[in-house]
Amino acid sequence: MQKEYLNVKELAAYLNVKGTTIYSWVESGEIPHYKIRRLIRFKKLDVDHWLENHRKGCIDVKKEAIRILKGATTSSLDIDRVIKKAIEGVKEKEYNPSHGKPDRIKGLRKEVQDGTL
Repeated sequence: MQKEYLNVKELAAYLNVKGTTIYSWVESGEIPHYKIRRLIRFKKLDVDHWLENHRKGCIDVKKEAIRILKGATTSSLDIDRVIKKAIEGVKEKEYNPSHGKPDRIKGLRKEVQDGTL
């Protein structure tokens, strides 16, 4: 025969959580419970229903993508703008010898008229 009401220790074992977690849920009013003076009890059916309300389903990637695309504005989906911005970002990271400080000493490593360095 299964118990209809559970104490904190039994509920913690049933949900595979720590007793302190159960106490924090009780204190915040997150989980349905009964308090009789200092005793805390949980109706198993109420807890099962509470669990079902906290159930998260699997995400369908295709539906999620459609939902995101519907919420996006057309300007954020402008592919040409995105590609142009990406190319500019890459160009900025490349070394460009024309940028930066010019050599302060002109004519370095040039041979003089007589062939000496």
